[in-house]
Amino acid sequence: MTARMIDGVALSTQTKEALAPRIQTLKEQGITPGLAVVLVGEDPASSVYVRHKVAACEKLGIRSWLDRQPADITEKDLLDRVKVLNADPAVHGILVQLPLPNHIDAHRVIETISATKDVDGFHISNAGLLMTGKPLFRPCTPYGIMKMLESEGVNIRGAVACVVGASNIVGKPMAMLLLAQGATVTICNSKTKDLAAHTRMADILVVATGRPAMITANMVKPGAVVIDVGINRMPDGKLCGDVAFDDVKAVASAITPVPGGVGPMTIAMLMVNTVEAAERFNHS
Repeated sequence: MTARMIDGVALSTQTKEALAPRIQTLKEQGITPGLAVVLVGEDPASSVYVRHKVAACEKLGIRSWLDRQPADITEKDLLDRVKVLNADPAVHGILVQLPLPNHIDAHRVIETISATKDVDGFHISNAGLLMTGKPLFRPCTPYGIMKMLESEGVNIRGAVACVVGASNIVGKPMAMLLLAQGATVTICNSKTKDLAAHTRMADILVVATGRPAMITANMVKPGAVVIDVGINRMPDGKLCGDVAFDDVKAVASAITPVPGGVGPMTIAMLMVNTVEAAERFNHS
């Protein structure tokens, strides 16, 4: 068996193209969807991610603001900047690129973003709404993964799903979205004993740990759908995921590549959330 490749680039293109008429409708009503991206410092990976997000906005006709702040900005000044963006009616979505410098409390920054502009879906009220099955904004990476599973016709109801990684950004919301669709979900973390015993039971395996090639073929159930969220730069400069791709593709039924898998969908769903925020603003 060789796994089907789940093409995140093609699906993200389709997803963004489907937004065009919605954006056009908003513009006809005098509203241009607007996304403010706050970048603190000069972290190279963050700069690349932000550049991709701004470029996606421009291509779709979403207005974007790249709000660069120095690495030594005080927490108070950053919070004040977020409050200014909260009050700006032209800004429908606010995203503060993580990670932030150590002297800034990321939780406090996220909590300061207006919940109705929290297009990352990280605000505590949005996390709570997701937990109760009534999300306002779904976090972009898990949301994108659900779209990938849908595009592949994966039957989630009754499936056994295993999520490796328990972060607030991917692991926990991923588990909530799978649970809402009727999956039986196990969340594993760095303390999990006999990880392979859990991953081998999974019909759907989602891996988000930041540890290169940690999931090997003998840890995967034959015919499983494997979603690799990891993106790790190796010493030779190449990118690889958290899954040993070449080995696992011989066992899985479908698998996401790195790069070209989950990453493009994360950005596509950020665009979806921004348009949804503008539509809500229009109807408020």
